[in-house]
Amino acid sequence: MKGKVYLIGAGPGDAGLITLKGSMYLKKADVVVYDRLASPKLLEGLKERCKLIYVGKASSNHTKTQNEINEIIFQEANKGYVVARLKGGDPYVFGRGGEEAEYLYDRGIDFEVVPGVTSAIAGLAYAGIPITHRGIATSFHVITGHLKDENDELDWKSLGALKGTLVFLMGVSNLKEITEKLLKHGKDRETPVAIVNWGTTPMQQVVEGNLSNIYEKAIEENIKPPSLIVIGDVVNLRKKLNFYERKPLLGRNIVVTREKSHAIDTIRRIEELGGNVISFPTIKIEEIIPNEELNEAIRNIKRYSYMVFTSVRGVDIFFKRFFDIGEDIRDMAGIKIAAVGDKTANAIRKYGINVDFIPEEFVGESLVDKLKKVLTKDDKILITRAKIGRRELVEELSKISLVHEIKIYDTIKSEESKEEIINSINELDSYYLLFTSSSTFTNFIEILADNRWVLDKGKIISIGPITTKTIEERGFTVYEQAETYTVDGILELLMKEKR
Repeated sequence: MKGKVYLIGAGPGDAGLITLKGSMYLKKADVVVYDRLASPKLLEGLKERCKLIYVGKASSNHTKTQNEINEIIFQEANKGYVVARLKGGDPYVFGRGGEEAEYLYDRGIDFEVVPGVTSAIAGLAYAGIPITHRGIATSFHVITGHLKDENDELDWKSLGALKGTLVFLMGVSNLKEITEKLLKHGKDRETPVAIVNWGTTPMQQVVEGNLSNIYEKAIEENIKPPSLIVIGDVVNLRKKLNFYERKPLLGRNIVVTREKSHAIDTIRRIEELGGNVISFPTIKIEEIIPNEELNEAIRNIKRYSYMVFTSVRGVDIFFKRFFDIGEDIRDMAGIKIAAVGDKTANAIRKYGINVDFIPEEFVGESLVDKLKKVLTKDDKILITRAKIGRRELVEELSKISLVHEIKIYDTIKSEESKEEIINSINELDSYYLLFTSSSTFTNFIEILADNRWVLDKGKIISIGPITTKTIEERGFTVYEQAETYTVDGILELLMKEKR
């Protein structure tokens, strides 16, 4: 039985610009054949054991020829697989999707085209340049800057006479010829021009000029593919409409070392602020199972007068087990609840429970100071926490009241995609390394092994004094420590940094 091919437009670089249909079909695929310009983030969350085939093409450096790509797609579908052909931009806007579709049709392979957002429009929009604007440009023309046959010529006379916006894709290597030909065929020397490099991505760079000087400016700024060239008066609107480059973290490379499932919100917020995230999870969280000690404590929850939660994960594991064994939340009536930090407190509130104690500083010592004022020797405290954790909280509270500590999860080292991530970090000129706990740092050191240059080259950001102490004890310098010991504090710190 033959499979099916989905020719999917991945959009121009921002992973969020793929269509809902494109994302849906991508997750159904057994095989993904992808381009250089498709965002790597689109390759996350695919079907288990999905086969990935890279066929990226850079200027004069093709991993595969187009004929080889056509054959790869055909052969995979002919084996009965669902194949997603993931193409940058839109498959039919100079993406050679039509050739691939013809190849499949001629060989009896079923296919479907999922249109994508083209860089000709989105790349301009992210640069603050609308491709049309009433009273300025009432038409636009998208032109290939790289013809199949070098001896072929564009109709420069017609292009020179057009009044609308001209957009050249894949034309930066021919920029000198493009500007010279347009000037020769009637375009004004002062016609505004912009080059958008890596549009819609955190690496976006825009060079502005006019037809007479843009080539020299592009040389000066060392502009290379992938870039698009936009010519016309709409370029002048960039001063007002350039929303993307106003994002406070644009151009910053930020290595996030938190456990993957808990880093989702952090990653999303950094990306919304324009930052480029390199996810390097150093820990994995595993619930300790079986845990009869926890089950017994839950069944007898009324014996406790206080409960202390030290992490979001600890909250979620506790309440999942609480409800899994059939207990009633009303049994917790009268128990005072304490949380180390706002995030942990918010996780507790999701279960309809108010939090009685949150320290001013989100560390265990600060919570101890708060609880010391109310605890008595008759109180019994339940603390559910990580297997490996600081002992100060338990030891200090035990001096006042009876403490029952139960270890409900373990943090273990994660080496997921280690070499690939280290290689991607090596290509960066500068970056920040975010550490939100001592365990993320110690595991990071172990995972790096002989690659400690990653820490020496980057700027280390610590969430608070405990993590800072761990980092400094290992002989490294903390570039900055958050004033508020939260992820919000780290983001505030990064936004204050000058570019």
